[in-house]
Amino acid sequence: MEKKIRVRFNGGREVVGTLMGYDPLLNLVLDNTTEYQKGLCYLYVKVANLLPSVDLETGYITENKRELGLSVLRGTAIILISPFDGMEEIENPFAH
Repeated sequence: MEKKIRVRFNGGREVVGTLMGYDPLLNLVLDNTTEYQKGLCYLYVKVANLLPSVDLETGYITENKRELGLSVLRGTAIILISPFDGMEEIENPFAH
């Protein structure tokens, strides 16, 4: 089962894709990568609801995205890596 991850970069860019590999410098290889553009008019969207295609929680324009396919992401520009589908709590195997 392939797991998608969300990667955020310096400057606000964000991509979602399937993790295929990484190295010790945290350079990542993602397949089926999609890049999302950050909304520039976040205040206007929230106040006037001018662009309903903007996710108000993240501020990202959901319709303005581009498919990148197979991508190599440079580790020095990455500020956040998280699961795309969220997380689930598991039992601590070390707790008695």
